[in-house]
Amino acid sequence: MEFGRRTLLTGLGGLVLAGGMTSVAGNSLAAGQTQPGGRFEQVGGDHGWKPHKLDPKECAEVAYLGYWHKDYGCGYGAFYAIIGLMAEKYGAPYNQFPFAMLEANKGGISDWGTICGALYGGVSTFSLFWGRKEVRPMANDLFRWYETAKLPVFDPGEKALGFKGSLPQSESDSVLCHISVSKWCYVNKIEAESKQRSERCGRLTADVAAKTAEILNAKIDAGKDYKGVFPVQKSVSYCGECHQTKGNEANWAKGTMDCTPCHSGAKGTMNKFKDHP
Repeated sequence: MEFGRRTLLTGLGGLVLAGGMTSVAGNSLAAGQTQPGGRFEQVGGDHGWKPHKLDPKECAEVAYLGYWHKDYGCGYGAFYAIIGLMAEKYGAPYNQFPFAMLEANKGGISDWGTICGALYGGVSTFSLFWGRKEVRPMANDLFRWYETAKLPVFDPGEKALGFKGSLPQSESDSVLCHISVSKWCYVNKIEAESKQRSERCGRLTADVAAKTAEILNAKIDAGKDYKGVFPVQKSVSYCGECHQTKGNEANWAKGTMDCTPCHSGAKGTMNKFKDHP
C-alpha cells in the first residue's frame, strides 16, 4: 500500500513537472537551449505575426492614454495602441510582447531628442508583420505625413490628462523630436517643460497612432501592391542629385528626411556658438 502511494505521488509529480516544462517551452526556451535552427533563428520565423485591421479612432484614444500610463511616454503609447490593442482583441502572440521596453523611446529616445518616439513606436509595429522592403513605403508615408501635417489634431476634451483646452498646431518639418518640439515651443512661446508641451506630445502620439493604423489597414488591403502615397520631399530630390547619386564625388549623404530644417542656412540653423548673447 505504501509503495502504491509513493508511486502515485511520484507519478503525479512527474506529470506536474512535465506539464510545467511544457508550459514554459510553449513561451520560451529553457536555459542553455538554442533557438530552432540555430543563432538568429526566431520561433515562427521573421516577421511571422499576423496583422489585423484596427479602428484609427480607437487607436488614437488608446495611444493618448498610453502616453500618460506610468509616464511611459510617446513610443509606448503609439506602439501599445497597435500591438496592445491586438493583444486585447486577439490574445497571443501579441499579449506576450514586453510593452514597457518602449519607454526607452520617450523624449526622442531617453531624452536625446533624436527620432520622435511616437514615430518609432508606430513604424516598429510594421516590422512584426513585414520585412524591410515592404515596410519602407509604409515608413515613408508615416514619416512624410509627420513632417508636413499640422499637429496635434487629436483633442481629448474634458478627458485631457495634462492640460485642458485647445493647443496650437504647427508643421514640424522634421521627424526629429528636438526640432519638432523646439519649433512648436519657439513659435508658440511655450516652455519645453510645461504641461502644455507635454499635453501636445500626448495628443501628437494619438495622431501618430491613428495614422499608423490607417497605413496598416491600407497595407493589409493592398498586400505587396502597397506603394505609398506621399512623394519624396523636394529638398531630398534636389540635394540628392549630387549628394545621393552613385559615382558623384559629393555622394556622401544618407537619408530621406527633409533636408531643409538642418541645411537651409536660415536663422534657426546658423552658428549659435559664435557671438551668441
